[in-house]
Amino acid sequence: MNGVDSYIAALPVQQRDAVARLRRTLRDNMPPGFREVMTGSMPGYVVPLETYPAGYHAGKNIPLPFVSFAAQKHHIALYHFSLYADKQLMDWFEAAWPLHSDVKLDRGKSCIRFRNPAQIPYTLLGQLMQQRSVEQWVACYHAMRPARR
Repeated sequence: MNGVDSYIAALPVQQRDAVARLRRTLRDNMPPGFREVMTGSMPGYVVPLETYPAGYHAGKNIPLPFVSFAAQKHHIALYHFSLYADKQLMDWFEAAWPLHSDVKLDRGKSCIRFRNPAQIPYTLLGQLMQQRSVEQWVACYHAMRPARR
């Protein structure tokens, strides 16, 4: 069992199925080139250092994060870095949200929160994953990244 499998297996029953389905949705729709890893204490997908050796600005030898997800005490969170760095993508997502969900979009500065697992719009999240390739995400990040250390 890998780290992501262990993470999901350890979740409370009321979150486990939704998080496992979220993972499947992300994996099934993830463009080629991203790698599934444990990013700190949560599962996620990164651009491997072999693809983008400069990595993430926050530390040496850290792969560039793309998407992470986590089960929090009162919600499931999706952290989609490109969504917050790319206004065009955010505009698309906000316009598509009401077509896939009857609940108000609940997002913070860095995440989308799903307080009711039964209301996660998996189809929309699958479409979101298909919106940016590794090359497009790296170009977006590179254009807005802080000066290299």
